[in-house]
Amino acid sequence: MIALTPIFFFIIIYLVASIVAGDFYKVPISVAFMLTAIVAIATSKGEIKERINTFSKGAGESNIMLMIWIFILAGAFANSAKTLGSIDDVVYLTLSVVPPSAMFVGLFLAAALISLSVGTSVGTIVALTPIAAGIASATGNSLPMVTAIVVGGAFFGDNLSFISDTTVVATQTQGCRMSDKFLTNIKVALPAALLMVVLYIFLGNEVVIRDIYPEVNWLKIVPYLAVLVTAIMGMNVLFVLCIGSLLTGAIGLYLGTYDLYSWFGAMGDGILGMGELIIVTMLAGGILELIRANGGIQYLMDKILRRINSPRSAELSIAALVSFVDICTANNTVAIITVAGIAKDISQKFSLDPRRVASILDTFSCIMQGIIPYGAQLLMAAALSKQNPIDIIPYMYYPYTLAIFSIIAIMIQKRNKANEYVRN
Repeated sequence: MIALTPIFFFIIIYLVASIVAGDFYKVPISVAFMLTAIVAIATSKGEIKERINTFSKGAGESNIMLMIWIFILAGAFANSAKTLGSIDDVVYLTLSVVPPSAMFVGLFLAAALISLSVGTSVGTIVALTPIAAGIASATGNSLPMVTAIVVGGAFFGDNLSFISDTTVVATQTQGCRMSDKFLTNIKVALPAALLMVVLYIFLGNEVVIRDIYPEVNWLKIVPYLAVLVTAIMGMNVLFVLCIGSLLTGAIGLYLGTYDLYSWFGAMGDGILGMGELIIVTMLAGGILELIRANGGIQYLMDKILRRINSPRSAELSIAALVSFVDICTANNTVAIITVAGIAKDISQKFSLDPRRVASILDTFSCIMQGIIPYGAQLLMAAALSKQNPIDIIPYMYYPYTLAIFSIIAIMIQKRNKANEYVRN
């Protein structure tokens, strides 16, 4: 229980203090994480050097460093594209082609399609958030809500994609085929997504384009088209962002928008703009590694496992476990890896269908990842749209709806036992 102290401290220092102040900008999230890191090291076991080494190991973990590389390259691309005028022209094109009433649902479906094709919610958010921010500004709609539409669609695709890390880990650890997990998963995810489509069509009826926009410069759109096409083709997100940055430089130099040094300056400013996001990510990685090393995650698992007494409670427990671990790790793939072994043991003990277990692991890790303010997806979306991640959370309708549908499915769905699945 003591190992979980940093989580309680973070909630108090950030959420409670912000609520009392009536302003979530009063407590910078980087300061909240810095103070939490101090508490995590202070309350950990062992020599001070050992504690700091454990913290540093978590902060420099391979998944953390990969995310930081994505943040750096995303910052360079996003700001150089903005300086070139690419984002403005993509927004102008979108506003001229898509009917205002279809703007919201179009963003959601575009995010879902790209994420389903790419297998990563982060890559989708990098590609679409600047466009969403431009549309929000042009139509006068809520920036947090429009950003949340993109993030929600990205999680829908990530949850179902055959090449997503979460899908691969969930199916491999539970011993089922990806296609079987997909068919089980989509029975819950698709109704939730269709409900979002209806909602966004309804909300889109009030969208009004306020101005007449200039003619689109198609050459400036090329970097974004390249990013979207290469992402849909399945290219690694790091290479996608490199290609985008290089194209903005080449086109900017050709058009005379900037010279070599101003292009470098634009990329540098974009990278610096990601500074707080990078700092928070590293601090969170170190804090969560200390919690794991001191038995905090295992403590939560033990508490939950004691309450399992039926197949339904077993499935609910697996959902709760992966959700809790995602809160503690802020990484849905790591959460699945952490819980997978225990989930496999539970499923064998209660003869659960491995397709359902894999679906539960993937779905609930994505749900929780979509509503924690320090997850990579919301941090990235907030950084690219220049807002606080807390502002986006109330508008994350898709994760909330998916959670409701998923819990109902566990409560009412007929269960196919593991031995029936193997025989089939």
